Amino acid sequence: MAGARETWFSGIEPAVIFRHFAQSRFYRIRHGAIHMTEQGEGQASTRYKRVLLKISGEALMGDQGYGLHPPTVARIAAEVKSVHDLGVEICMVIGGGNIFRGLQGSAQGMERTTADYMGMLATVMNALAMQAALEDLGVFTRVISAIPMDQVCEPYIRRRAVRHLEKGRVCIFAAGTGNPYFTTDTAATLRANEMTCEAIFKGTKVDGVYDKDPNKHTDAKRYTRVSYDEVLQKHLGVMDASAIALARDNNLPIVVFSLDEPGGFRGILAGKGTYTIVGG
Repeated sequence: MAGARETWFSGIEPAVIFRHFAQSRFYRIRHGAIHMTEQGEGQASTRYKRVLLKISGEALMGDQGYGLHPPTVARIAAEVKSVHDLGVEICMVIGGGNIFRGLQGSAQGMERTTADYMGMLATVMNALAMQAALEDLGVFTRVISAIPMDQVCEPYIRRRAVRHLEKGRVCIFAAGTGNPYFTTDTAATLRANEMTCEAIFKGTKVDGVYDKDPNKHTDAKRYTRVSYDEVLQKHLGVMDASAIALARDNNLPIVVFSLDEPGGFRGILAGKGTYTIVGG
């Protein structure tokens, strides 16, 4: 009887029994799956099947000094849609610095824990704005918060979030990790690992990682590729140290590119454009 049970089990593919695991990047790497997402005729192929896009709250301000700039939010949403149309599964994490930044509140005398929770709420506001912009373009989107607030968004449940991605919905993870003292960079790396994303795409105001601020130094040099350890040792400011260490420990590449360049996100996924890869 035991032998029959073993034979029955061995005849079933893991991809049928353990669907989420079979779709993870670890399973695909181990079994030699191709990392290209093949599209229909007339569409470009991409290097990745599932990615996480991390952008700062300041990216939503446009030329304003505070808050949300609707045309800028709509432009970024259009960038996301262009990649979604390629068949890529997309997660997003958006900072809250355009509304409130916990560290700044703490520096002005506010209790750090309270300030960080206020910053988490700011990320929920940004996530809702991005959801509205994406759904206005016809992209089904779910805002998933680490802090339960059922009236406005879903609570974070990993398997449910994975299922949303499998159904082609964009998942925007809000409220960081739900804990103070952790940045949205760390939250992005955590969620990317939990969702088995193949890479994090960090959208910034510059087209990669430089050895010094290119806006202040004309002789700044851009890295084509840089290691996790070098980012930490040279304080290159890609992400905070916790996020870089978590990405390093899980061999998760970080692609840094300019969010201000039209079509940049889609182009990089197709192997074009200017960017820096942070990896092992």
